[in-house]
Amino acid sequence: MRSRLLPLLIILMAGVLLALGFPLAVSVAAAQQQKVVVDRIDDTARFASLAQFVTKRPTGSRVRGGTDERRETLQKELDDYYDVYGIRAGVFYRDDGPMAHAPASWYLPAKGDVRRAFQEALRSRGSHDPEQVWPWRRGRLAVASPVIKDGDVIAVVVTDSPTGRMRSKTLKGWMLIAAGESAAMLLAVGAALRLTGWVLRPVRVLDATTHDIATGRLTSRVAAAGGPPELRRLARSFNEMADHVEEVLEQQRAFVADASHQLRNPLSALLLRIELLALELPEGNEEIASVRTEGKRLAQVLDDLLDLALAEHAAADLSLTDIGELAAERVASWRPLADERGVRLTGECPATTGWADPVALSSALDAVIDNALKFTPEGGPVHVAVSSSNGTTTVVVSDGGPGLTDDELARVGDRFWRSNRHQNVKGSGLGLSISRALLTAGGGSIAYARNEPHGLRVTVSVPRSEPPAAASRGGAPEPHGAAQGFTER
Repeated sequence: MRSRLLPLLIILMAGVLLALGFPLAVSVAAAQQQKVVVDRIDDTARFASLAQFVTKRPTGSRVRGGTDERRETLQKELDDYYDVYGIRAGVFYRDDGPMAHAPASWYLPAKGDVRRAFQEALRSRGSHDPEQVWPWRRGRLAVASPVIKDGDVIAVVVTDSPTGRMRSKTLKGWMLIAAGESAAMLLAVGAALRLTGWVLRPVRVLDATTHDIATGRLTSRVAAAGGPPELRRLARSFNEMADHVEEVLEQQRAFVADASHQLRNPLSALLLRIELLALELPEGNEEIASVRTEGKRLAQVLDDLLDLALAEHAAADLSLTDIGELAAERVASWRPLADERGVRLTGECPATTGWADPVALSSALDAVIDNALKFTPEGGPVHVAVSSSNGTTTVVVSDGGPGLTDDELARVGDRFWRSNRHQNVKGSGLGLSISRALLTAGGGSIAYARNEPHGLRVTVSVPRSEPPAAASRGGAPEPHGAAQGFTER
């Protein structure tokens, strides 16, 4: 979320800075040019005041170096002005003829900015607002002022200034603006990083806690500290919801466990009375055999319900475990039953480690292997393979049974669910649900897929790296195999 929010803030701040920077840059360029224009207007006004007193108009070669003392004074001022500032200047009559000009080779051009300024001045309008000169535009700045005598414009003073120095000052001003905006942008990015971190930190904590609860760690809670008030209220509301959900689930587990436990004693007594009643009836009575079978099935369902309640309630005791050794032990334990049923049970279990609860993983593998042996016909294969990749250790149990359809694959592992095609197979429909609960508590998972050309492939996965929950408790550093004292169901 931060990767999406931060660019938006940066783009917004960049847009604001550019919106402020462009007018400021234009203002700096305009100010520099206006300063030059004002100076040139003052200069042309001074030259115009001198030109008013020139009484004679020179002809031919007498334009420069004539006998008119005032013209000579004007010419000397123009020459000095050009020598000092490098600005071409001249006073020209209405018919373009020169009164005085410097340098000697410069005359009024026939077109261009100087000509336009000259024509504006002939109409008694000074060049107070010439076209803006930008740093990348090489050119000159033309300013003209009329020479007025007895109310008439008799001549025009024209200056043609180089713009290099003005453009250089404008560029420096722009560089200062760019540096200021860059510094402001860096500060804004730093502030945006702090702001997004402050805003999104509670969201990340909430997301992590939600993931923990979704994976079975119901005791996880959000620390309602930091962030905007709205997110702090959301954290408190989330914790209240999590407390309520945990309480409801605890009540449900307690009810299932209590009901299973309380029903055991009456059911045991009932089965005992059925056995006593069977002694009074002829041997081989079908009704008694049917009642006895249903009673044992009910007892198995109660046992599985109690196991499921305990699996969902108990915390996993994670440790670094040799998954290959544990899987090999379970294959060896189930091989006699497989031989009895005529099923070829094989295992490929190289030594590889993972973080798991050995007892829980053993129970899950027993349920999966038992399920595979139930549905694999005589002579069919059941193969157990252990491997590791991408930070995960997997145990794949594939069988040669009839397999499941796509709809059945979507429901396999649900409580009490059994395929309509396999209702005659012994079982309560809780074994795979218990396996999923045991694995989820330890950060593992179980997945189901088709096994080509037919059958079911069950993948049990556990992490290779130490989960955070195990790290906080202090995981065992040395791997070990299956836990001792395991009881097969």
